[in-house]
Amino acid sequence: MSERSDSGAPPPHDDRPDPTPGPPSGYGPPPGPDATPGPWPAPLPPYPGPWGPAAGPPGGEEPRQRLHPLSPALHGAKSLVVVIAGLSWSTLSRVGFGWFAVLVTVFVLGATVLSVVSWWNTGYHLVGRELRVYEGLLWRRTRAIPLERLQAVEVVRPLLAQLTGLAELRLEVVGGGKTEAPLAYLSVAEATALRQRLLAVAGRSAPAPVPAAEPGAPVAPPVPEGRRLHAVRNQDLLVSQLLTPQAFLLPLGLVFVGAQFLSEGSWSFIAVASTLTAMAGVVLQPIRRVLDDWSFRLDRDDGTLRVHNGLLETRMQTVPLHRVQTVRATWPLLWRMKGWLRLRLEVAGYSAGEPDDRNRPDRLLPVGDAGTGAMVVAEVLPGVRLDALPATPPPSRARWLRPLSRKVVGAGLDERVFVARSGLLTRRLTLVPYARIQSVRVTRSPVQRLLRLATVHADTAGGAGAAAVDRDLADAWELAAELTERSRAARRTDSGR
Repeated sequence: MSERSDSGAPPPHDDRPDPTPGPPSGYGPPPGPDATPGPWPAPLPPYPGPWGPAAGPPGGEEPRQRLHPLSPALHGAKSLVVVIAGLSWSTLSRVGFGWFAVLVTVFVLGATVLSVVSWWNTGYHLVGRELRVYEGLLWRRTRAIPLERLQAVEVVRPLLAQLTGLAELRLEVVGGGKTEAPLAYLSVAEATALRQRLLAVAGRSAPAPVPAAEPGAPVAPPVPEGRRLHAVRNQDLLVSQLLTPQAFLLPLGLVFVGAQFLSEGSWSFIAVASTLTAMAGVVLQPIRRVLDDWSFRLDRDDGTLRVHNGLLETRMQTVPLHRVQTVRATWPLLWRMKGWLRLRLEVAGYSAGEPDDRNRPDRLLPVGDAGTGAMVVAEVLPGVRLDALPATPPPSRARWLRPLSRKVVGAGLDERVFVARSGLLTRRLTLVPYARIQSVRVTRSPVQRLLRLATVHADTAGGAGAAAVDRDLADAWELAAELTERSRAARRTDSGR
């Protein structure tokens, strides 16, 4: 119904546009009470850009986040070590200290600039169920990591990161050739929170509740919940590495070096360098084990194990129990007088060709007594008793192949795992859950064919598995058939859960 004036005539028509029209719903920012009228359509708010700190792009996609501002400094420190190592002492003697300092300064500045540029163009954000990592200036590269294939997220803190309160986040993806998309570096709180969130999105754990904080108060890192299983004493770790062949051979090596020096009277540079290199190779492995397993702690959290270890480089690794393929117990010769053993495991999805084997979560117990070992094995393989496993030795005619170790080699079928024993000086025990057996093979060497013997292999997804060596031929075929049937039944049971 049109308006009319008091006189009854319609109001004069106004050709001017309506001064205060509103934009359509959902287009542009909502007008506030003090908004100034403007022409329609109102311009869209400026997009915050690829590195927006607050609002995200449409559709619920999160904004990209940068790494910690100190990341270029840590990367530059690594480059500084490479530069100093590259500029040899002979360069200093040829060009003099002044030019040598100039070269070092130029290289350091160049490395710092490259690190800052790399940091400025590196970022990450979550898009649905993907983690996308962006990097590169001239050659842009985007890596999309589907979180459904996420195996584990590890928090690693090298020495420089510990000194600056930072951490590195490394992702392990099922079927990946190496550790994916390391985010170096983040603050410890940010790395821990991002790790929990990625695992929650991937369905590996429930998201941790975030308590409300006061405005302006520092955000504390979330404390992961779990049950402490065991913590290795550093004293036991040191003693265990002293009870190794390398530690016992080191005094003999020192005596040999001293005798050679006294007999020769003087040594050449090549002789000294070769001797020091050989001695370093002997002691390097025990020292590395001590540094890697320092303050070793093992926690249980629902269906995962959390491993904390390291001195110069601390690590927090996650082991999904449903992907454990094998558990191996080792009793070194010198450890047996103290009743100690070592536990290792194999996890599906971790690349065996990883350049740094420390990225593989194979540490289950670096050193411990029999009771601790039995407790840890029962946590990983429920219902399995380490001290009550069946294992029968090969037949007596196998002594022609194993004259000394026939009595310590054996195999057996437990209710839940396949058991294989081996080793003479260093005893080894391998446990393979039936549900993890991928294939069963029977192999025979020419000598085994003459002795009517065979070896039964139970292969796992990781390629290691276990083997029952030098079994009677009829028993070997029977064992292979039984392993095949039990593995099928175990997989049906797991799939029905």
